[in-house]
This record gives sequence, structure tokens and C-alpha cells, in this order.
Amino acid sequence: MKTSTAPAWPRVGLSLIVNVLLGIPAVVPAFLLWYFASNWPLAELGWTRREPTENDGVLPWVLFAGPVITLFVLAWWLANWPLRHRTSLARGTYWLLSAAATALPTVTLTLVVIIEGNRP
Repeated sequence: MKTSTAPAWPRVGLSLIVNVLLGIPAVVPAFLLWYFASNWPLAELGWTRREPTENDGVLPWVLFAGPVITLFVLAWWLANWPLRHRTSLARGTYWLLSAAATALPTVTLTLVVIIEGNRP
């Protein structure tokens, strides 16, 4: 069993910094997922309206969004795998904290767009 005399919080802080930095390019896959979901499954359920000019079908999404999302998830996992083993957090806690830190830039950008869009 590994024992470390270094405090755990600096190592958790490094993980948070890495995940927030990974969250900046994560805005693109998050937008692609939202655009796909809002135009197909959520529109079929009646929860959103379909984009009127979106009539290309699903094939462009498979060819474009699939690789973009796959590459980002792979990069995120490869960046977090070694960091996960350096922290003293439980596995579930670490991955939840990492996902939340990665989502932070997307959530921030969304809130800024909503707030700026509501200004008179």
C-alpha cells in the first residue's frame, strides 16, 4: 500500500486545475451533444423545437461528432487516469469531481450567454 506524507489537497487541486483546463475545449463536444439531442430525441418527445434547416439526417453527426466526442473522452480519461491514482479520494468521488470540474467552463459560458441575452 502506498503511503504518502504529502497533503492530499494539493494533489486534488492539481486534478481540479487539469479538469477545468480540459473543460475549455470540452465546450465543443458539449455543444455537439446538445445540438444533436435537441434536434432529434428531445424534439421527438416535444421538449425542444427542431432546427428548421437541419435536414441532413444522422450520418453527418456520426461522421463528425462521433470522432470529436470520442477523441475528447479518450483524452479526458487518459489525463485523469494517472491523476486518480495520486489522490486519496474515493473512486466515485474523484470521477464525479473531475466531471463537474470539466463541465464548469461549459456551464459558465451557458450562464454568460443567458444573462447577456436577457439584457435590454
